[in-house]
Amino acid sequence: MANLSTLSKFPVRIQGIKRESSRWNGGQRFDTTTGELSVASPLISPGGRHDGIEGISQCQPTTSPSKPLQYHLYSIWLFTFSDLKTIVGPKTVFGILNALAFPIFTSSTSPHSLPNLIQILLRLPLIAFWAWINLLPFAICNQRQPGALLEDQHNKPWRPLPSGRMTPTQAKRLAVCLYAVACGVSARLGSLPQCMALVALGLCYNEAGLADSSCIARNAINGVGFACYAAGAVEVALGTTTLRLLQQPGFVRWLAVVAAVVFSTVQMQDFYDQRGDALRGRRTVPLVVGDGAARWLTAGLMAFWSVFCPWYWGLRLAPSAAFGVLGVVILARTLTKRSVEEDKKTFLAWNVWMAFLYALPLTKLLSER
Repeated sequence: MANLSTLSKFPVRIQGIKRESSRWNGGQRFDTTTGELSVASPLISPGGRHDGIEGISQCQPTTSPSKPLQYHLYSIWLFTFSDLKTIVGPKTVFGILNALAFPIFTSSTSPHSLPNLIQILLRLPLIAFWAWINLLPFAICNQRQPGALLEDQHNKPWRPLPSGRMTPTQAKRLAVCLYAVACGVSARLGSLPQCMALVALGLCYNEAGLADSSCIARNAINGVGFACYAAGAVEVALGTTTLRLLQQPGFVRWLAVVAAVVFSTVQMQDFYDQRGDALRGRRTVPLVVGDGAARWLTAGLMAFWSVFCPWYWGLRLAPSAAFGVLGVVILARTLTKRSVEEDKKTFLAWNVWMAFLYALPLTKLLSER
């Protein structure tokens, strides 16, 4: 386990109270001046609010076995709270929309052998759960890294590790167990290959540190990971293992397009977190090439994909224009709205644009009827 003593060099701020911590261990603080052992309050909400306890709780181990089940379930939920809008929600949308559009990817499968709209919509909870259970162990492994702990102490102190709800050792054990659970769920739902690919990508991203050492590797892992999530979500939505998605050339080409879009534009999420990434030593596109150059590069790529993707599907003028206008709005915001809060809004708009991207095959199918 990584040594967390480096966190002692940084001040911790909670509701305007500044405290210098001299020694940290899994969320615990030992004050060498008073000799008191304390832990960060476990009751910090994702919005930064304290639920009844100010500052820190003296000598209260937050991971005590006596904690109720609800406490531990909430801790698990907090690991993925920030990623619901970027992974779980969008991939659920992709699974639904592209399952409905699946006849456009192949001519060898009879439409009568595919599930109908009601059958696919009834599987929505399974799609969302599959995406979430595969995200959960990845998120835990990512957040237990020393650099992530340092970053979260400043940016997301409500997360389970910086708030003291769980220790890094406990998080590691939990992640191992949850990887096994994710593989079991995926085997049952028919998306085990995608799950195994996500496990391998997670090891490269977190344990090997490729996401921190290279912006190209970081974006590439994100691109391939998005494609794996997308393929798994579609397979779960279709509700059968007899359809070999990767044997459908049209679907594989579409996954390649999605992966390329993500690879070239996912740095949209890095603009608002440059301070935290610099603190962590992470080499993101804005930190490697500079903020201004990264924004112009991203804007140019957004313009390209906003034209190319509707052309790829041969869409009519109206849907092409709608998709393109949204892309233009996002690239304009990228260039002109440069505060942290505005960059967060732009990233949220990028996720909406990605949802529209996922809908392009279904738009094409409907236009042909």
